[in-house]
Amino acid sequence: MAVNPSAGAAVAALNLRYLLDYPGEAAIKLEMMGTQEIAELLSAQPLHAIVPVWEQLASDVEQSVIGLLPDDMARHLLTELEPALAAGLLTRQDPEPRQRYLALLNIQIADELRKLMAYPADSAGGMMDPRVLALRADLSAQDALTRLRTLRRRDMREIYLVDDGGQLQGRIEIQDIAMAPPELSLRRLQRKIAAVVTDVAPREEVVELLGRSDVTDLPVVDYSGRLVGVIRQSAMMSAVQEEASLDIQTMVGASKEERALSKAGFAVKKRLPWLQINLLTAFLAASVVGIFESTIAQFTALAVLLPVVAGQSGNAGAQALAVTMRGLVLREISLRHWPKVVLKELSVGFFNGLAIAATTAVGVYIWSGSLGLVMIIAAAMVISMVAAGLAGALVPIMLSRFGQDPAQSSSIILTTVTDIVGFFSFLGIATLLSGMLQPTS
Repeated sequence: MAVNPSAGAAVAALNLRYLLDYPGEAAIKLEMMGTQEIAELLSAQPLHAIVPVWEQLASDVEQSVIGLLPDDMARHLLTELEPALAAGLLTRQDPEPRQRYLALLNIQIADELRKLMAYPADSAGGMMDPRVLALRADLSAQDALTRLRTLRRRDMREIYLVDDGGQLQGRIEIQDIAMAPPELSLRRLQRKIAAVVTDVAPREEVVELLGRSDVTDLPVVDYSGRLVGVIRQSAMMSAVQEEASLDIQTMVGASKEERALSKAGFAVKKRLPWLQINLLTAFLAASVVGIFESTIAQFTALAVLLPVVAGQSGNAGAQALAVTMRGLVLREISLRHWPKVVLKELSVGFFNGLAIAATTAVGVYIWSGSLGLVMIIAAAMVISMVAAGLAGALVPIMLSRFGQDPAQSSSIILTTVTDIVGFFSFLGIATLLSGMLQPTS
């Protein structure tokens, strides 16, 4: 029987509308289909309609389907997905296909995903097995067993239940599923999660959780609570042994990193180079003050207020730096998020600058009675706090982009920027508006 072309076009249009308007429901429907059928259906859709649905798919389904998609579609998915989701998808692949997919991507995007996949060896992410089965709670026991047989994994003791956003909800032992009536919902079999750890948690935290909880497998989640893997019992036992060995090394001072009881010479070796660099940047900031030496000599009130501007901008920059560093460490943000992060910190710096400038203006006017001095310090305060927000957000991101450790040198660079901008803006505006100031007698 010939297919009516108009009917086929109508079905395709309805499928597209459904995928765009109800991606969560569409993902649930797709999970009930065979992987080949899913791949064929998605391959027939425009690329912009696939990403929202893909973000809702169960991890085991997307892992199987991506290998059946055309390379162009796979590249688009890995490029448009949130970096954490794309990295998780690649992590669950075998090494050979993982490298093939990375080769399809833009070099910068591929490098970013490699960094997201490269957890430190002594972190929970470095110890976890990313191949974990996560199912929806309304799935039946029979459907769950079908998915288990597809994976063909013999080392799994339990599976995990997640909501539509992939966030961890509970756990079920596989033997409970095998013994349950086929039509019974997994929700009825759900057990509480005894313990959970974040992917960036250090090995010490994993060992501490083991001491407090009786678990055989430890689920690992990312910053948003999304399940990304599980630490198997063998890996947990290795972590306990390594932690015990590390404690012994620390007690005898054999650690490679400085600790509270490290030798003074070791501490000096680690700290002195950065202190020397900080000294150089301090001289750089002092040279800016030297440029305006004549202005300061003419209006000594400027010297009194100079630390106020620099100190306030330094605090604002430290706040932006702390938030950005936390976002990078917890993988809340990646290098691709830098425009949003910078714009947010610029806005925060501007509005905080206006508020602080108003408070400062009142204090300076009460102290000096000079409207000129009030205008100068208010303008400089806004400029310096905007620059501090920009530097606090941009410095750690740029250091990460160039492969440097932002935790080690961000504060030094930030201090240099805030001091120079604070000094230059305050003294530069004072020089321009010197006609509004009363010279020191």
